[in-house]
Order: sequence, then structure tokens, then C-alpha cells
Amino acid sequence: MRLGVCYYPEHWPESMWADDARRMKALGIEQVRIAEFAWSRIEPTPGEYDWGWLDRAIDVLGAAGLQVVMCTPTATPPKWLIDRHSDILAIGADGRPRAFGSRRHYDFSSPSYFVASEKICTAVAERYGKHPAVAYWQTDNEFGCHHTVVSYSPAAVGRFREWLKARYTTVDALNRAWGTVFWSMEYRSFDEIDAPVATVTEAHPSHRLDYRRFASDEVARYNRMQVEIIRAHSPGRPVAHNFMQLFTEFDHYKVAADLDVASWDSYPLGALEEQWFAPEVKARWLRSGHPDFASFNHDVYRGMSKLPFWVMEQQPGPVNWALWNPAPLPGMVRLWSWEAFAHGAGCVSYFRWRQAPFAQEQMHAGLNTPDNRLDIGGNEAAQVADEIRAVLAADADANATIRAKVALIYDYEAKWLFEIHPQGADFHYPRFAFEYYSALRALGLDVDVVPVNAPLDGYRMIVVPPLPVVPDDLGARLAHSGAQVVIGPRSGSKTADLQIPANLPPGALTSVLPLRVWRVESMRPNVTEAVRFVDGADRGEAAEGVDGYARHWRDFIEADTRADTSLDVIASFDDGHPAYVQSGTFHYLASLFDDTLTTRLFARIAAQAGLDTTQPGDTIRISRRGALTYVFNYGDQTHTLADIDDAAFVAGSRAVEPQGVAIYRS
Repeated sequence: MRLGVCYYPEHWPESMWADDARRMKALGIEQVRIAEFAWSRIEPTPGEYDWGWLDRAIDVLGAAGLQVVMCTPTATPPKWLIDRHSDILAIGADGRPRAFGSRRHYDFSSPSYFVASEKICTAVAERYGKHPAVAYWQTDNEFGCHHTVVSYSPAAVGRFREWLKARYTTVDALNRAWGTVFWSMEYRSFDEIDAPVATVTEAHPSHRLDYRRFASDEVARYNRMQVEIIRAHSPGRPVAHNFMQLFTEFDHYKVAADLDVASWDSYPLGALEEQWFAPEVKARWLRSGHPDFASFNHDVYRGMSKLPFWVMEQQPGPVNWALWNPAPLPGMVRLWSWEAFAHGAGCVSYFRWRQAPFAQEQMHAGLNTPDNRLDIGGNEAAQVADEIRAVLAADADANATIRAKVALIYDYEAKWLFEIHPQGADFHYPRFAFEYYSALRALGLDVDVVPVNAPLDGYRMIVVPPLPVVPDDLGARLAHSGAQVVIGPRSGSKTADLQIPANLPPGALTSVLPLRVWRVESMRPNVTEAVRFVDGADRGEAAEGVDGYARHWRDFIEADTRADTSLDVIASFDDGHPAYVQSGTFHYLASLFDDTLTTRLFARIAAQAGLDTTQPGDTIRISRRGALTYVFNYGDQTHTLADIDDAAFVAGSRAVEPQGVAIYRS
């Protein structure tokens, strides 16, 4: 457990550097990220490097006892490079190049940029790969930010054709897989295939899905090039990339496979404003963020990181990029920091050391105000640093790796497929995955978020949000785990080529779920369907016999009479069609239910899994890590912990104040 900060020595007079480094160390900062946007200062003219300023900055930080996270500066290619190679600029869906003047203005498929990136990464890695102060590396910055994963350039189309050749071998195989006989779209060669853009109406969905897969693989290829260069010149030093919150435009598992540390940039208030949440939800959590949003991302990135994941950028105050940018409540920077550690973070790094008084991010807060005085977030970071020492003194293994008893399968391709084939305008995969996760956290359950190919043995409960493409072996692996398994609607509804399975949904899952989805419908946002438990099931205290409501989507299901196993109907819709069915340890939900019903169903299934659940209220979140239990209060009232010995607390107390944190030995 340690703290870090993002620092930009090129933004400040050199006379300030030593004092900045001294104050960072005194505050409790241990690592400093630098240079991710510094290409124009490192190489001001082609082939001529100015290392002096960066040498001195790294030496100053190292002399203060700080470890440096050295970045490759490829997120911001300089103007002279763009002027030399205009093909570096990505081409948007409108056919126009993304212009210079901001950041991330490059095409992952550009051969010119790939070569230029190899050159600058090699130069930086050769220069600092063995510097004693450089302890870690970061590749690029926020891959894909500002909608920059997909490009429709000639270079991208050329590489896409090669990607298709590798995937299908022959164009006849592609035609069969895509079903191009529809609308007379058959191809005679791979060279006839263009990007799926600017068509009169909907482009072929299989074509679009493969283009998304290709674009994602281009990100992984580009990152792998940088990692290989760093490892060659800086052996033994961990390599990270800073992913973004709930960002799904490329397969993060593939990129993380080449990294040591999956890190992410945590901005809970900006995210609340930018995501799907209803206005009343945004108003309620305006200055704290949704209680489950940051932790969902923590668990996503923990699930793909070889070493403990990091928060590379932690929001320290108001940000500048959302439609509205409120200030965090006092205490929230501390709470967010400890919440990351409670989910297994190895480092929480604040963005940034000092608020910049110029350029695009001048309204983005730092730990210090522009006049160099410690802001609220800076004071809370200092408090966290003191508390880290106390926690580690009480339990040296406080951040030990543990495995939760509940797993949630998370899949990036699912999002792309549902975006291409939504069938309902608000069928939003990340939202539904988050809602399932939030229901589990509301029950006090710790959750591992894992990819679809992850080992599943040892979990007691496995939750699968809508998963359209199901690997052939998933059903067997789920059954072998012995867990209670929850399957969301639309699972197994498509093949890998984006066709309806020959045996209808749930496709390959029929080996463990004896049912057939014979019809589906999507529902408008103002339409719900009542759900009722059938006789003999846990009815609870439902008003007028209604136990909850279905939203967004319905699968029409019936038992597969050819199966050897039975299918029990636990809850039904008003029209009598099954809403929730069970077969042994497998549970199938035929819709997306309201939050209350989802939580109630998960509590029922968790009990069958032998899991203890708690419901301390929607403002309290509990995490367990090793011998420590963490309690976080997102509410506006003090929460009192009963039956905990005062001597057990290593931070906070039984009275957890609003925006407060308590940590005690379990």
C-alpha cells in the first residue's frame, strides 16, 4: 500500500522542482509518474533529443527518495511528426482526419506511427531503463480515450483485410460465416472488403463485429511493441498502462496480458455525470459518486493484473471534463483512496500534484492549488499516508492477495455485439453488468470480476450478465465449479460469427440449462412487466402479489422436452411466461429486473450457495481483505457498527461518520 502522484516538471520552473519533491515526500508520496505527454520537449526537432531537463527532473525526484514511473510519450505525437506523416492521423466515420491540436491524434494502424513510436520508445528506454530512480514504466496514456480506438483509414482497412485472411483463410469461409448472401453482399476476394462505414443503412453486423475485434487487436499489438522495447532495455521493472473507468472499446484482457500492472484512472464524480444513471441518482450521489462505481472498476482491473493493480489517477477535487463538475464532499478523497486499497490496490496515485493555470485542464483540481497551497484533497492524502503506516504496522499482510467467493464474468465483446445488435435502444451491457455487481455488493459480498475463460473452481456463486457468445466449454466449466450459477438474458443468443445458434438460445448452455428461447422482445423505458413468485416459492412481503418488475428485455422461454434434467419455474410474468427458472445449481433470468428484485433474487441464490449476506443499507459498503474488514459510509448519517470491540479498530471507530472509513481486525 503506497501513494503516488502525477507530476509534470515541464509545466513548472525548474526552481520549483526540488521543493515539490521535498513536499511530496513529506506528504507521504512514494512514487511519481512523469513524461507521458512530453514528446515535444524530449524531441523538439526530428532526431534531436533534449535529455537535460528530464535527466535533472528524474535526479531531483530520486534524490528526494521518490520512485519514478517513467512513461512513453506516445499519446501526444508532436506537430513536426504529423506534418511529416499525415497518415498518422486517424480517419473518423465521417471520412475526415482527426486533426492535431489536442491529444491521442494517431491511428493505431498507421505504419508511419508504429515506426516513429518504436523509435521514441527505444530512445526513452535506452536512456532511463537502468536509472536507479526509475522503478516502473507506463505505456502511452489511456488507450482509446476520446473515441480513438477505431479508425477508417486506408492503412486500417489494409490491415483489416490481412486480419480477415488470418481469421478465415478463404473468402468463401468468410462469406459463409457472415452470411453475405443476404442483400447480395458476397465477396470474391479479401481485397474487396472495405470498412463497415458510410453505408446507406445498417452495415453487415458480422462485418462490424469483426472490425471492432480487429481494432481491439491493433491496440494490443501497439501496446505489445512498447512493452517489448521496455523489457529489453529495462529488465525487471514492472510495466503498467492506465486504463479508463468503465471503458469497453477494446479488449482490456488482451492488452493486460502483456503488462505486469493493470492500472486505471478513477474519477467517480465525472463518471457519475457521464454514465447512464438517472437524474435523481446523479443528484443523490452528486459529490460522492455512486457507492459501487469505483469498486466495480477496482475489481475489473484487479482481475486482469499480475501484480496488485493501481489507481494511476485518483480524482482529488473537481474535474473539468464532465457536463457539470461538482466538488467532492470533505472526506471523499480519503474514502476513495482506502476503498482502492480495500479492493487490493498496490498504489493510489493522485492526479495531479498541482493544478495547472493554463491549457485544456486548468479547471482540473490537483493536490495543490495553482498558487501552490495544499488543497482539501492534499490534506486527505496526507491523512491516508499516516493511516497506511498504522494499518501496515497492525497487519503486515493487509494487502495480501485473496480470492472472493463470488465471481462475475465480464466480457468486452459482449458490449460490442449488443451495441451492433441492440434490438432495444437502451440495451447497454456495461450498465447491466454493473447492476448485477451492485446487487452483490449491496448484500455485503466481495466479488472477483473475471474474464469468460478464467478458472472458475472454488467459487460458491458465479454471476453471468448477458453473454451473447458463449464458449463451447463454459457450461461444463460452470457445472464443474459446483457453484450456484446465475445466467442473465440473451446469454448464448449468438454464435461467434453473430448468427442465431442452430438450436436457438441459450446455444451451448443448453447442456446445463434445459430450456429454449423461442421469442424475445425489447421494452421501452416507460414499460415494465410485473413479476411474481409462483406458489411455494419465497414470496416475501410483496404488495398486491407483485414481487418486482422486468425492464428493457424479455426472453420467452420454455422447457426443452428433450433434456434429461428438469426446469423449475420460480417466478413468472403476468402473462404466465417464466421470468426466472432453475435447473439444479443453474438459475436463468429471462429479463433485467428492478434493483430491489435483483438484490432479492441474488440473496436467495447466495443462501443456496451457503454465503452469509448482510444488508446494512444502500449507503454502506463493506469489503474484506485478509484479516481486515473495511467499512465505507457514502451517506449523510453516522453508521454505528455493533458488536465490534473498540480495540479491533486500526482506523476509525464504531461510529462511521458520513464519508467516513473504519478498518478493523475481523
